[in-house]
Amino acid sequence: MRRLWMTGFIAGALLLGLSYARQRLGDPADLVLVDGQVLTLDAADTVAQAVAITKGVIVAVGTNAEVRSRIGPSTRVIDLGGRSVTPGLIDSHVHFNMPSGESVNLGDEDVRSMKDVLDRVAAQVKNARPGEWIRGIGWDEGKLAERRYITAADLDTVSPDNPVWLTHTTNHYGVGNSAALKLAGITSDTRDPAAGTIDRDAKGNPTGVLKESAQQLVTSRIPPLSARQQKQGIVQLMKEFNREGMTGAKDPGIGDQKWNLYQEILKEGQLTVRIFALWSGGRSLSATKQLIERVSMRPHPPSSPSDGLVIFGGVKMFMDGSGGARTAWMYDDWNKNSTEKDTGNAGYPVMPPDEYRESVKLLHNAGLHISTHAIGDRAIDWVVDSYDQALTAKPTRGLRHGIIHANTPTNHAIDVMVRLQRDHDAGYPESQATFLWWLGDNYTANLGPQRSARLKPFRTFMEKGVHWAGGSDYSVAPFPARYSLWASVARTTLNGTYGAQPFGTRESVDVKTALRAQTIWAAHQMFLDDRIGSIEIGKEADIAVWEQDLLRAPVNVLKDLKCVLTLLKGNIVYRDTQRLP
Repeated sequence: MRRLWMTGFIAGALLLGLSYARQRLGDPADLVLVDGQVLTLDAADTVAQAVAITKGVIVAVGTNAEVRSRIGPSTRVIDLGGRSVTPGLIDSHVHFNMPSGESVNLGDEDVRSMKDVLDRVAAQVKNARPGEWIRGIGWDEGKLAERRYITAADLDTVSPDNPVWLTHTTNHYGVGNSAALKLAGITSDTRDPAAGTIDRDAKGNPTGVLKESAQQLVTSRIPPLSARQQKQGIVQLMKEFNREGMTGAKDPGIGDQKWNLYQEILKEGQLTVRIFALWSGGRSLSATKQLIERVSMRPHPPSSPSDGLVIFGGVKMFMDGSGGARTAWMYDDWNKNSTEKDTGNAGYPVMPPDEYRESVKLLHNAGLHISTHAIGDRAIDWVVDSYDQALTAKPTRGLRHGIIHANTPTNHAIDVMVRLQRDHDAGYPESQATFLWWLGDNYTANLGPQRSARLKPFRTFMEKGVHWAGGSDYSVAPFPARYSLWASVARTTLNGTYGAQPFGTRESVDVKTALRAQTIWAAHQMFLDDRIGSIEIGKEADIAVWEQDLLRAPVNVLKDLKCVLTLLKGNIVYRDTQRLP
């Protein structure tokens, strides 16, 4: 009887297996991509020729002949003509909104001098109503011929009456004109706020530059964008992401209003980029406790009520400031102009370190994923040690706590990352190679020659087995992931003020490693690596097709990669019909 039962069980299993095999191997697919160079980025680094997709899921990957067997009467077939195919690229740290049309854009390569800045501000003032705020973004003194901050005195020459506020490309400082400072009540007697700096001249008068929390003295006076403007900016940025072969984003530091906008965009069918959102964690222990009460009941990753499209991810915390503003928390004083010392300034923590550490413990114990902004070497050490202590007290595998930016980690920090990733699936850098290019001249001026060699140590990460997730920190730096791929290899600054490669090439990696940071490793930090991030059977079809051969392209070509087709869950969200009819 037992033998008959086993025989029946095995026969049934075989029939079920054959049925499953027919479904996977024989049924016609909805979409087939053929004659490509498919960089699957699976564990074996397989390179295939073709991919078949049904109901948004990859059902076949292999040779042209193997996958063509999935073509039926209603199958859509796209011949790729030998083009490279990758998983859709992911940005692990992007402030997901395009600037309003009312903003002065100072963040492109045509802004090279103070005159360029002032001409753009003047053009906006010309069309403004009396008293209307002039807002701008993206300036960087490291890109200007004068290599100095914009000041209130500069801005007063083109806008004596309208208040002006220009946010620096790092978002960690900005500059206002005299009208803005007057509205904010800032005078020579105004004291620096906690975790903030009012820049002053030799006589103690404010220059107009405000750093970290001091920015709020002015920005709190500026009317916020409407919900409609924000929504338009999100939808537009999704379209631009798709044009760049990008299908996923980790948006840090949001609140209820933006979360609701994402939900609206999803319901309206306009969402074409997966969003993993981190709530803003505040700068005090009491703020952390209040946040936990508000969000702890939300579904935690990997749970996703929206089928992996809009995910409540966890909490973003801050440990320090900016490498551009020289406010990031370092062990040694910052440099300036590369070889000079900013004596007495080693940056500072933006919340009391002990309160941060206790906040990490509370968030971790609540089962929440944490990603913490840490740029300076001392800040990074404090963050990884805080994670280590929380995980030692309550070992919990899989919360994937991240270190945002992780610019100049010490050997100690890297060793802790190795151990946390191995033992707890935590301690992952979420880093921006694009900083090496876009902010590189400013960074090397502030770090000095010795510390510059430690900026973004990707090869050391790779050699020690540390995985990291790539990103842009847009609008701090341009968002296209091709810049990150290129910068990971080239490590070249924009203007070459202190030499074309002041960071050296010891920490360069190859393009395949850079691709992993923007795909499967970034998907891991969105808790979606079981669904996307590589091109494998059973995963959802987030895919990008490129005009160039990524494996053979010269390094300088990587910067100008052209996407011709982008899929999200098997749906075409971008197609260049000129290049791929």
